[in-house]
Amino acid sequence: MHKGRPLVKPMVIVTTSGHYMSVLGPYLSDGKNNDAKILNHIINTNVEDIKSYVHPGDIFVVDRGFRDSLQLLEDLGIQSKMPSFLPKGETQFQTEVANTSRLVTKVPFIGDFVQIICAVCNKYLPPLSSSCSDDDRLAQHMLQLATQENSLKTEIEESNLDKSRAVWVPVSDTDLEDFPRLTEDILRTLTCGVYQLKLCPGYIQEHLEGDEDIRVHKERSGLIRVRLQSRHVSAKQYNLWIKFNNYEILGWYCKCRSGSRIVGMCAHCAAVIWYLGYGKHRFLGALGVRDWSEYVDDASVVPPTVDSSDSDSD
Repeated sequence: MHKGRPLVKPMVIVTTSGHYMSVLGPYLSDGKNNDAKILNHIINTNVEDIKSYVHPGDIFVVDRGFRDSLQLLEDLGIQSKMPSFLPKGETQFQTEVANTSRLVTKVPFIGDFVQIICAVCNKYLPPLSSSCSDDDRLAQHMLQLATQENSLKTEIEESNLDKSRAVWVPVSDTDLEDFPRLTEDILRTLTCGVYQLKLCPGYIQEHLEGDEDIRVHKERSGLIRVRLQSRHVSAKQYNLWIKFNNYEILGWYCKCRSGSRIVGMCAHCAAVIWYLGYGKHRFLGALGVRDWSEYVDDASVVPPTVDSSDSDSD
């Protein structure tokens, strides 16, 4: 669920002695940029002149995600060491195979690296959270909310509003002047933290600038239904409802998996409330989100090979 469209990943080349040789990318994280395709792209495009310091007989220690690169490595004379796959019909590796796989997975001591990083963070960085009055108040607020039911969900289901016909209008063409203007403090209280608020600008901008607009239907005064594209599944859309008056948000409910909670709210409700109550009044045009795609590599794009003889003649 966390491997959504905003995710990018670097390819790190490490020696078996634990030294970092290079960090390449970052690459996109879609289906065209799996580990094997990224490695093939690095070698085929000779990124950072990698072929000059990789020689026949060298050993590449890789995991199973690189299985589609094994032939390319073999063509270059490079030996590859990868954990074995369990043969079909077998329930256990042979002792020799299991031992060899363990030798591969032990390099390059990634568990030790993680422990070192955590120790450095403990020594030189502030704690992830601190015990202060604001944290205590938030904790008490969340505990209080956890004992309550989502009254708007009950209202929607009892009135069959989730089955009623809707007239969808783009949010940019919707008259919602009675929607309350919210401050950052109010938003943090509604969402019980800042994590979702950090995602809201990018989520909304992706909709407003992409193919999927945000559609709004007015159920009645003080209650709107919104149709929003899923962040993770392109074929899925969610309906959500927001209840409000001129001064505050009174309730929210979404049809997604976690959309009925009132200890905070799901990302869909948070994004819409953030935009209607805060973002569209504060930002003109782009919502403060920069497009970094020009700095991300795509392993599925390999430029045509340049013939050295043609280059010399030119």
